[in-house]
Amino acid sequence: MSVLAIDAGTTGVTAVVVTPAGRIQAKGYQEFRQHFPQPGWVEHSAEEIWQATLEATREVLTKVDQSELTAVGITNQRETVVLWDRETLGSPRRAIVWQDRRTADICDRLRADGREDRVAELTGLRLDPYFSGTKLMWLAENEPHTWALVESGRYAVGTVDSYLIARMTRGTWHVTDVSNACRTLLLDLESGDWSDELCELFGVPRDALPDLVPNWGEIAPTDPAVFLGLSLPIAGIAGDQQSALFGQTCFEEGESKCTYGTGSFILTNTGTQVVRSDAGLLSTAAWRSPDGELTYALEGAIFVTGAAVQWLRDGLQIVGNAAETAAIAATVDDTDGVVFVPALTGLGAPHWDPHARGTILGITRGTTRAHLVRATLEGIAFEVRDVLETLPELTTLRVDGGAAENDFLCQLQADQVGRAVERPEIVETTALGAAFLAGLGTGVWGSTDDLRDTWALDRRFEPGGDRAALDASYARWTDAVERSKGWAG
Repeated sequence: MSVLAIDAGTTGVTAVVVTPAGRIQAKGYQEFRQHFPQPGWVEHSAEEIWQATLEATREVLTKVDQSELTAVGITNQRETVVLWDRETLGSPRRAIVWQDRRTADICDRLRADGREDRVAELTGLRLDPYFSGTKLMWLAENEPHTWALVESGRYAVGTVDSYLIARMTRGTWHVTDVSNACRTLLLDLESGDWSDELCELFGVPRDALPDLVPNWGEIAPTDPAVFLGLSLPIAGIAGDQQSALFGQTCFEEGESKCTYGTGSFILTNTGTQVVRSDAGLLSTAAWRSPDGELTYALEGAIFVTGAAVQWLRDGLQIVGNAAETAAIAATVDDTDGVVFVPALTGLGAPHWDPHARGTILGITRGTTRAHLVRATLEGIAFEVRDVLETLPELTTLRVDGGAAENDFLCQLQADQVGRAVERPEIVETTALGAAFLAGLGTGVWGSTDDLRDTWALDRRFEPGGDRAALDASYARWTDAVERSKGWAG
């Protein structure tokens, strides 16, 4: 009675098997390449994502009894646009990734035409290159031969979840859920259905889009001939951040989590009502139950946090791995005046400036790699504080994701936001949420109460430090953020 969960993230695919006790029994992982064809552009090969999915799943299957598996759950990087041939399942071009900034000019043009208020009213989002709709508009304008085959019905359009489901079912199913669909700029958030008005605005044929299904329940069967011999119901789907909210068992209105991944994402459950923010947060769908009830959330989306640490490792090559950043940062008492704004792909919430770029200020001849590493971790904590400043009623923050294992960062975070930070025993809550959804859809768990019983606290970080000094460092950060804005405009 275990559940297989596939977490197709931005830099790799993780496969886990979760037991009825809510514990990860086994894990497999496979990275895939990042493609940067031009400054500000980010792409993935859809085929490489699929092959990474197979490799990660193949690895985890060697560690478990396959006969015990009852269902598959899928969670994924959101907003990334994939095109594929409905017959061959091959992709005519690389996927355009959520971090990609190439559509900034399209967003500016739509904004100048007075479209943003109506788009925000219908979707809860804003005009930003982050979201899928402008990526599809760019494809139509810049790759007309490819787009003609979308319009003719030969090519399907979807997010990574719908692409993986098409591959797992040998092209039989073209589906997605509201948590992914609501990030496309094509979904009416109130109705939970595709909007003809928005499809017309962005020039996307509705027939090319996936059918909408609930987040849990038996959705589609895998084809054993193409998916490693597995014949299982795909019974849970959610975009990665909503999946983490579910995995953190934030089922009640007001419960919140922060996931530290490639970026960081703060979500607060707002119940069955769409709550609007005038402080730069997004209104989004969290999940839809099989009986049709929609649950919503407010989201603060920060584009680069863990990716900044990855840049220290791969770009600057000043750390060997992410795990050693805590020890390196702890060798200095402070950053010696260095501030790093990791706007490597623009700024998300609450600033929303696609033209911002990464900025390091305060460098002197005395600056060392330890100062820069510490400034990177502080920058992550500052970015999260930027969002939490708009949620003053929050009392406790649950954290997850790879960087949540960093005690130094968790304590920095608690100190900066002046609130307790709770880390669960299982920080891979994105994959866990997908497993919970699939298990809920197939009877492994009978209710969300059963799921809540599986959550266990690893450590609670209480806020401390000199409040005046912390606020002064935050003020210096906000000044640095302003200096980073508009650089690429």
